[in-house]
This record gives sequence, C-alpha cells and structure tokens, in this order.
Amino acid sequence: MEHKFDVLVIGSGQAGPSVAARFSNAGQKVAIVERKHFGGTCVNAGCMPTKALVASAYVAHMARRAADYGINIDTAVKTDIKRVMARKNEIVMQSRQGVQSWMERLEHCTIFRGHARFTAPMTVDVNGDTITADKIFINTGGRAFAPTIPGIESVPYLTSSSLLDLDVLPEHLIVVGGSYIGLEFAQAFRRFGSRVTVVELADKLIAREDEDVSDTVADILREEGVDLKLGTQCVSVKTENDGIILTIDSRMGQEHLSGSHILVAVGRRPNTDDLAIDKTKVIVDAKGFISVDDQCRTNVEGIWAIGDVNGRGAFTHTSYNDYEIVVANILDGQSRTISERIPCYGLFIDPPLGRIGMTEKEVQSKGIKALVAKRMMTSIGRAKERGETLGFMKVLVDAASHKILGASILGINGDEVVHAFLDVMSAGLPADVISRTMHIHPTVSEYLPTLLQDLRPLI
Repeated sequence: MEHKFDVLVIGSGQAGPSVAARFSNAGQKVAIVERKHFGGTCVNAGCMPTKALVASAYVAHMARRAADYGINIDTAVKTDIKRVMARKNEIVMQSRQGVQSWMERLEHCTIFRGHARFTAPMTVDVNGDTITADKIFINTGGRAFAPTIPGIESVPYLTSSSLLDLDVLPEHLIVVGGSYIGLEFAQAFRRFGSRVTVVELADKLIAREDEDVSDTVADILREEGVDLKLGTQCVSVKTENDGIILTIDSRMGQEHLSGSHILVAVGRRPNTDDLAIDKTKVIVDAKGFISVDDQCRTNVEGIWAIGDVNGRGAFTHTSYNDYEIVVANILDGQSRTISERIPCYGLFIDPPLGRIGMTEKEVQSKGIKALVAKRMMTSIGRAKERGETLGFMKVLVDAASHKILGASILGINGDEVVHAFLDVMSAGLPADVISRTMHIHPTVSEYLPTLLQDLRPLI
C-alpha cells in the first residue's frame, strides 16, 4: 500500500518523537516508523536502565557502610539480581509505554511498526508499505559493537544492551573498555558482589579527560576492589569450562584472565548499514555516520539526520538538542546550530562526574591564557556531612575575559552542580556572576563562589 505524508520520522529515540509531535501539532501529516521498542537507546538500553542499576548498586554500597553512620544492619547485604533487574524493567516499561502512548495520541500521526528501508531518496518501504514524504528525519540511533579480538565471535560476550537481560550475578565480570559505559557497569556490578576486572588499551581510564580526573576515578574504583588493567592489549578470547579466558598483553607481559562473563564496551556504531541509504545519495562517512551540516541537514534536500546517527553527539541531551534545532529552524523562524551548544556530559559512577566545556589539555593546546581553581571535596561541608568526600571541583577561566572555559566536578552531586557553570557559559557572562552570588548553605553549590575566588594562572 502507498502512503503520502508531509513528514516521516524513522526511529523513536530521544529526538524522533518530539519532532513528530511538533509537526503533528502544527497540523502536518506525520508518519513515525519504529522497528522494535519505542524510546530508543536511552529508554530501553541506555540512560534509564543503567541508572536504575546504578541506583540499586548505590543502595547496596551504602548499606555496607551503614556502621559508618551509626546504623547497625544485623544481616549481610546480599544482591537479589532478579529483583534488581525486575525493578529496572518496571522503570523501562513505564517510559517505553509512555512514549508509545504519546505517539498514539497525536492527532495527525500514523505509526508504522517494522524496519524502514529506502527505495528512493524520499521513499521508504516498511513491511510492504511504501511511504513517501516531503521531509524525512532519520533518527535510527546506534548500537554497541564488538572489538576485533581474535575469537570474540565464538564467545557469548555481553554488550551494554544484552547485559541488561542478565538474571544471574556474574562471579567475575571482565569489562573490555575503560570509558563511560564500561566504568558505570564495572562499579555497579562490583557493588552487587561480582569480582570485576577492567581492561583498557590506553594508559589511563576515560582518556579524553585530564589526568587528575582520570587518576581520581581510577583510585575510586580500585578502592572498591575493581581490578584495572591499563595500557593492556586484548590478544585473544575463548570459552573454557563454562567460562571465558581472555589473553591480555601489557608491559608486565602476557596474562590469562579467567572470568564468568565478558562485557565489551569499546564504543558504538550508527544504525545506517541496513537502511539501504545508498538509494538516497545521502553522504555517510567511513564509520557509517550520516554527514550533516550545522542544522542537521544532509546533503540531500528534504532529509535530516538527528540523534546519535549523525555523529555530532553521543548523548540523549545532544539528540534532544538536535530536535530543538530542526524545529526552531523549520517551524519557528529561528536560526539555531549545533556549533552553538557547549559540550557537556556526565560519568555516572559514584561519585558522578559532571563535565562541561574544555579540559586543561584543550585549553593549553589552543594557547589560551587561563586561570584555574581546584577544591577537594574533603573541604566541602555537605560532602563531609554525607560522608561522601571523594573527588574534587575544578574550573577553568579565560584570563582576559574572565569567562568560564570549562569545568570538571567529580564528587557528590557533581552532575547537577556543574550546570551552574554551564548556564553562565551559555549566557556569555563572566565567572564573577557566580563568585559574587550568595548561595544556600549547606549545599555543594555554595562552594562555587569560593572556588572562583581562588583562581590562579594555569601553568
């Protein structure tokens, strides 16, 4: 059957449903295609389920620390992994159904369930239905991929998605990849009671961060019993006696790690390889990401790529910002661009890392004369009261304009507190706006003015 629409949205991840809703509310005839679960990565295999696991792991960790707060727990703290996963699933289902119900209620929106494949530049096929549209938004997201380790294809390895379906607690979880996704799972499963080893090719964790951030994160994880193998190459992997044997090579020589489960967390690839996108003449780079301009437009008139699939951001918030950009430009008569947004993201271990703007390395590489201030969380009253004093705050400020260049807050509430810096950066205001503002006591944020009053030249 043939169908004609004003707007076609392929994929229901973070950006897609909002795009569909805006055009539907504007009276345009909209189609949205979803091949599996509504909500995309964030709802089904990313932010929501992983943060639900992190929350359960935090409770287990604090329960073991109860005596530090004068609370006696008579029985040992044990993880019921089936209940942990059931709680996670309940949260996921609520959100997934919420997105689907939202789409079903849209007045001018038609839902197609199935896999969309292009047959022409402005035409797709979905299970025999031919859909054409004047505007097409590709929002197909991405997926985890396995590294090229000899033997990996013959091993029942886990990804960040399949790990969420575990109903047993790994005895020894080997995590290949020492960046954001891998570290969140590593700490969570260590707190659940698994033995955990992280294998990272680089000489430090989360390699894009400054050394003090990376080193502190490593210290936090080691203190909790996570074994870190840094500067380590994966040589081969195989199954043996119902377990996994990973052979690694480092400066210390070759070693064989024996684990019950192995998680590969070395990156993600875009879902473009099964779209028949070559039928559109849309330009795709060597990694499969769709090339877009500063307004998410592809090289083909009438086709946009939004969310993780365009390679211009790998986060839920960047995907949502893509939505804001395209509807502002198309429907609201504005001119918004990707380059306007300030880099910001978090690492949701405990304590969390909130990161915005440039790192010290980036500031120095650009030759910017800057000021820096750093304060350890051990000096923060709220952190001491809560018994959570790991980490630090750091901010970088342009020496001439006094505008904030970047900040790292690794510590209690760091993922929330850092937004005070982000908002001032976005407004183009100097750091003095914060340093001269009275904040509420006792909070973590109240130390931001004090931090900024201690700026020194960055050497």
